[in-house]
Amino acid sequence: MRARKTMDGNTAAAHVAYAFTEVAAIYPITPSSVMAENVDEWASVNRKNIFGEEVKVVEMESEGGAAGAVHGAVTAGALTTTFTASQGLLLMIPNMYKLAAEETPTVMHVSARAISTHALNIFGDHSDVMACRQTGFAMLASRSPQEVMDMAAVAHLSAIEGKVPMLHFFDGFRTSHEQQKIYTWDYEDLKSMVDWDAIKRFKDNALNPNHPHAMGSAEQPETFFQHREACNRNYTEQVNVIIDCMNRVNEKVERERPYKPYEFYGAPDAKEMIIAMGSVCDCAEEVVDYLNAKGKKVGVLAVRLYRPFSVEHFVSEIPETVKKIAVLDRTKEPGSIGEPLYLDVVAALKGTKFNDVPVFTGRFGLGSKDTTPAQIVAVYENTTKQKFTLGIVDDVTNLSLEIGAPLVTTPEGTINCKFWGLGADGTVGANKNSIKIIGDNTDMYAQAYFDYDSKKSGGVTMSHLRFGKKPIKSTYLIKKANFVACHNPSYVTKYNMVQELVDGGTFLLNCPWDMEGLEKHLPGQVKAFIANHNIKFYVIDGVKIGIETGMGPTRINTILQSAFFKLANIIPEEQAIELMKAAAKATYGRKGDDVVAKNWAAIDEGAKQIVEVQVPESWKDAEDEGLTVIKAESGRKDAVDFVNTIQSAVSAQEGNNLPVSAFSAYVDGTTPSGTSAYEKRGIAVNIPVWNPENCIQCNRCSYVCPHAVIRPVAMTEEEAANAPAALEMTGMKEYKFAIAVSALDCTGCGSCANVCPGKKGAKA
Repeated sequence: MRARKTMDGNTAAAHVAYAFTEVAAIYPITPSSVMAENVDEWASVNRKNIFGEEVKVVEMESEGGAAGAVHGAVTAGALTTTFTASQGLLLMIPNMYKLAAEETPTVMHVSARAISTHALNIFGDHSDVMACRQTGFAMLASRSPQEVMDMAAVAHLSAIEGKVPMLHFFDGFRTSHEQQKIYTWDYEDLKSMVDWDAIKRFKDNALNPNHPHAMGSAEQPETFFQHREACNRNYTEQVNVIIDCMNRVNEKVERERPYKPYEFYGAPDAKEMIIAMGSVCDCAEEVVDYLNAKGKKVGVLAVRLYRPFSVEHFVSEIPETVKKIAVLDRTKEPGSIGEPLYLDVVAALKGTKFNDVPVFTGRFGLGSKDTTPAQIVAVYENTTKQKFTLGIVDDVTNLSLEIGAPLVTTPEGTINCKFWGLGADGTVGANKNSIKIIGDNTDMYAQAYFDYDSKKSGGVTMSHLRFGKKPIKSTYLIKKANFVACHNPSYVTKYNMVQELVDGGTFLLNCPWDMEGLEKHLPGQVKAFIANHNIKFYVIDGVKIGIETGMGPTRINTILQSAFFKLANIIPEEQAIELMKAAAKATYGRKGDDVVAKNWAAIDEGAKQIVEVQVPESWKDAEDEGLTVIKAESGRKDAVDFVNTIQSAVSAQEGNNLPVSAFSAYVDGTTPSGTSAYEKRGIAVNIPVWNPENCIQCNRCSYVCPHAVIRPVAMTEEEAANAPAALEMTGMKEYKFAIAVSALDCTGCGSCANVCPGKKGAKA
């Protein structure tokens, strides 16, 4: 019986990789860094692999160096692993050709990620792994944290037993960072599945003084071609090796459907079918259940084994009744007649009984673009566009499919919760604790995904949590929630969040406002939605509680976590508080009892100081005031056009609605300069105020400010006379001196105050 724990896909991969690895050559890169960090941490605390050894971890100075270290270590007889993604994976490609051709039992785990093209994108798609399909590595795809746990074992077992190294990949962020309650491997189980004779053969063939041989020789035209063809049998045999290892895993896992290299799900007499790889397959399965319950006959075929591609096993999974196939690729190959998986499917079907079945091809999910049930329905309904894109509006080449109304396909009884936080305020960390508390202490299934931009600290974060009695396959963002929390009051005028609640849902707002303040600060559309949809509305002043408990004004995560557990009522309040305190002690215990005590006090007060708002009848008729969006009204035309077309929509979290035509002027990725002046986040809890009496005019505050908030100004008498009346100023030789503070750009970091020398010990 395998233990169940709550973890993300990266941790699942690392858990298995550590077991089979003797040497890990690493170089961290988002979103794969967590795998390398886990392995490094476990090695530092003397965790043992299945060989009874600690893994030797070597951190190199580049991804190319890591690949070279893998090549050297495995050639010398050490089972070697690395973890990477994106450009990091591309830098390993030259070594991958050698590793494959030399029949090494190497495994690479990849949180698949977009490649930088017109712009950098650190989020997920299959662009990186698709660049590796010619290297000779076998390629195995997982679609959920549970599959990552299980397919990682298949990858290592297959690499040891066959003569082809394995690239095991899964969707960056969507799977690598998604928390799920999953079954984990005991290392004794993994050990029992290993072919120890294969390991002995590998060790006996290692390059060392006892087994000398030449490698990496040069060959002339008369022999290279034939020699290159000599490996063909390896790939035919590797398919059977992988299937055998999958069957070994199947004997030990608790799964209704055994793992197969290609797996069909849906109506046995399906007429329409989607073929895809990765996390989208789970979303598609939800839609298949939804449509088939309404009398449709549809299915989805998940591709796990992408290389070597086994036509025999692939075709055997397709129902004979299929009349239409749509292949979904999470990558783009400009200029190609089709994306990689589509071309493989067309080639695989050629000459079979499905030779004349029309095959449609669609791109989806580039750069972590969300793929929803409504989009999957559109794929099944599409009969006109042989080539299409999914989830965007393409008004330039007109490839996009029309998407219908949003659907709810999650299992009945699933509780959906969404949290809007500020990067570095602890919201994401608190929600990771929450999902583990619920997942590890109840019989409920649990899922958490964290959607945030690349601004990191100071950017908006959206945490999506689901809980339920049935397995959760919803690999997409929550758009209809039972519970929504807003942890930063400035967001209520910037984003549509309360509108994502179901009727009768719960809204928690962290703010310092009493009823008079709510009347003044809440936009009309928020008031009207709360009143007209019977929303239960609560407020809590997390900043005040943070100060009172010694946590400080910005670390409000445990306070709001406690409020969530009280309001959501997923587990009893007393039990939740005990578990939160245990988690706080485990997390902060090394920092001392004082820090733990402060967190415990914050947890207690977070549950006590929630205030329910009695919603006035008058709110039902409140007028829509729109979102606070900064538009450019003057300036250079190129900057004004960019701000008003693209930047303002992105800042309002409405970028998903921009059509392709909005980017026609920026195809090459160039954007106008000077546009940051129009991005005012207004997120600081505390902002600096200048005291001219204590200022020595050193300007250090301006020098250290990371966001150009502190702006020294030297003015003539005439300029000073025309300055805003509220601007404080002081004397300066021949000039007037002032420090202006841009409150809306400030993040409240305090660097200006920290560096200020002031006068006689008094800060300016």
